Formats: sequence, structure tokens, C-alpha cells
Amino acid sequence: MNAMARSSVASSAQLRPLPHQNRCCLPASMRRPGRQRVSCSASSADADVVDLFDAAKLTVDKFVQSGMVVGLGSGPASALAIQYLATRLRRGSLTDITAVTSSVLSASEADMAGIRANSYQGGTQIDFAFTDAEVIEEGTLAAVIGRRKTESGEPSFMAEKAMATSADKLAFITGSDNYVTGVEGSIPVLVKSGNRSFQGNWIDTAEEIDDLFLGDAEVWRRPSFGTAGPLGGDHPLVTKEGHHVLDVIFTTRIPDLGQVAEKLEKVGGVVDHGIICSKQSYAVIASKGEVQVLDSMKTSVMPSSETF
Repeated sequence: MNAMARSSVASSAQLRPLPHQNRCCLPASMRRPGRQRVSCSASSADADVVDLFDAAKLTVDKFVQSGMVVGLGSGPASALAIQYLATRLRRGSLTDITAVTSSVLSASEADMAGIRANSYQGGTQIDFAFTDAEVIEEGTLAAVIGRRKTESGEPSFMAEKAMATSADKLAFITGSDNYVTGVEGSIPVLVKSGNRSFQGNWIDTAEEIDDLFLGDAEVWRRPSFGTAGPLGGDHPLVTKEGHHVLDVIFTTRIPDLGQVAEKLEKVGGVVDHGIICSKQSYAVIASKGEVQVLDSMKTSVMPSSETF
């Protein structure tokens, strides 16, 4: 630990003393707004959270090695993985880790866990990254991120996706219910908002996407708060980068996420989308009594009891 304390902030993850380290607390992304942190134990914690922690713990144990540059993703599972990474750093079983955050959420979780981290910058070489996936396509391990509601002025999922796709290895952490054949639901798409000369630019883009998936999906502009109609109401969501967010809501199962990604990328006005297709990705899936680690070639099943 003394060696860790002497490490440079710019080159490795740093830890600061945290009070009450014997307490187990839910990460901020899993607590209700306005609620104070509360003590919890494995015996009283929700079973799904325990299973998710098993997956988060295994992700760190299996993939993270001393000296790595590690990308920290966002979501409940990622928050648990960040807490466990901090535990291993405090114990000294991992050293010289350079932590990189990709969102306000992951930066906040890292700070609360006592890890000093750098914000992701384009071109940063990431050895390994983990993040939550809202859904993973069985077989291909293509995943969807960005469904989480954000507020106007907040950064979009662009940085998180850029960090994930730049990593030499990437692990998606999720529950077994989100590992599916035939993805359903929304695909978030960032589109140019237009300017004074092209006020209708985002509408043109939305109409082109609607025509592209006619009969299979509906296109709604995301509001900044609450619910609204397809146009996003009077207060549409505008990201920090100045983009609108369209939710392409598929009403039928998607046979191939990769094909959807390719089609979206050919639409003028589309800046990015929430589909991640990475050849170096793994899925760490939490289910009752076991954690599955999957890649495109093989499957390994590890009982949860063996991950502690």
C-alpha cells in the first residue's frame, strides 16, 4: 500500500482513506435519489444484487492485472466492480492500475470508492474495460448501451462507447435476463440537432430512419424529462455535445444487431448509436448460483461460491 501511495496520480489509480470501510453500501447508481447510504449484509441484500456482485467481482479477478489501464463503465454492475477494484487496490493484490472513467456516473463511483481516475480522452490506450449492457445479443455478444435516462446538458454515451471500443478487451456485465436471442426494445441514436439554416435537420434524419425500419420500429425523440409524444415535447433532450437523442423502438425482435448498426451508420445526420460490436468482447452474466463468462468461441461456467 505504501508503494501505491507513492505512485503518480497521472500514471496510476490512487486511493484515499475512506471512513467505515467495514460497511457494505450500495453504490450511488443503485440507491434511490434523496436516500442516505445504509448498511447492508449479504444475508439481507436482494438476491439479484448479490448475483450481480458475483459477476462484478469475477470480472475484476479474471481480467484485471497489475499495471493495466482499466476503463470504468457505468451502471449498477460497473459500480459494484469499481468498489471491488478499490478493495483489491487497498489490499495491495492489484497495483499500478491506471483508472479511466467515461461518464459522470463512473467518475462519481470511482471517487466514492476512493479511486482517483482520469477522464477518458480520445486516443487513450485501454488494456481492459468493463461496463453494464442493457441487453446482449446471444452468440455475437453485440450489446446495447445508452437507454438510461439522462438530463439535458449531460454528456451522452459517446465517450463510454468510444472507451469500450478502444479497449484491447471489453467485458459487458449483466443479468441473465438481458442475454437474449432476438433483441427487443429501443436503440438510442444520437443525431445532429441542426442549426439556424437547417432547423429541420433532426426531423429529416428521424424520417429517414423511420423509413429504413418501416413496420419494425417507431422513432421517438427523447424528452429531457417526463414523457412526451414522438417529437419530444416542448423540452427535448439535448446532450452536452449538442445532439438530440432518438429512441428507435423496435416492435419486433431484431434478428441481427450488427446489421442494424451498419444501416444506422449510413444515415446522414446520425452521429452515433448505442450498439457496440467488438471482436474482443466478453459477456459476464449473473444468474442464480453461477456466473457465466462468454466469448464468441467458448463458454465457462463458474459457481458463485468459487468467486469469493
